[in-house]
Amino acid sequence: MIATRPDPSRPLDGATVRLRALEREDLPELFDAIGHPEVFAGGWGGGTAAYRDTYEEWHEFILGYLQWGAGNVYVVCLRDHADRVVGTTTLGDFDLANGAAHIGWTAYAPEVWGTRVNAETKRQLLGTAFDHGFERVRLQADVLNERSQAAIRRLGATPEGVLRHTQRRADGSWRDTAVFSVLREEWPAVRANLDARLAAPVA
Repeated sequence: MIATRPDPSRPLDGATVRLRALEREDLPELFDAIGHPEVFAGGWGGGTAAYRDTYEEWHEFILGYLQWGAGNVYVVCLRDHADRVVGTTTLGDFDLANGAAHIGWTAYAPEVWGTRVNAETKRQLLGTAFDHGFERVRLQADVLNERSQAAIRRLGATPEGVLRHTQRRADGSWRDTAVFSVLREEWPAVRANLDARLAAPVA
């Protein structure tokens, strides 16, 4: 099956979340959701030193950080709260010839950490990638971000190792990156695990 890029304008709906194309007019609400020091502290955006405490500075940063145009950049909304914005994520780094893609650039409002939001978001993105013929989907995190690595492991992704000094953090230090992946043949088991998690009663 030949990989094709999913239509970035097509929303992805779960029971709890809706992923739709991130538009510039969403940015003020996205800033309210993720423009917090604790979001950057885990390594997102380049780490703590990348934090911007004003909307104007953050707006300039986000325009340069996300894969506008090159990737499918989504805003994550809560469906039962009038589609309130709680985060962003991207399906990008498309390598159609080799059937590879990357789920990343993901950040959520701290209030939804530890909820079903991440599992359902990843269920929608992984399902979309494999439905469009991709063979391998990569997920990764700064080695210092143990919370994100634990969340990726809970998805059922396979750890591949650590790439050393892949990029500089905003403070100038070198980031090592923990890499995980899900392959096409692994997707049925990963999907079953995610569906079971999402079917469980909310605590």
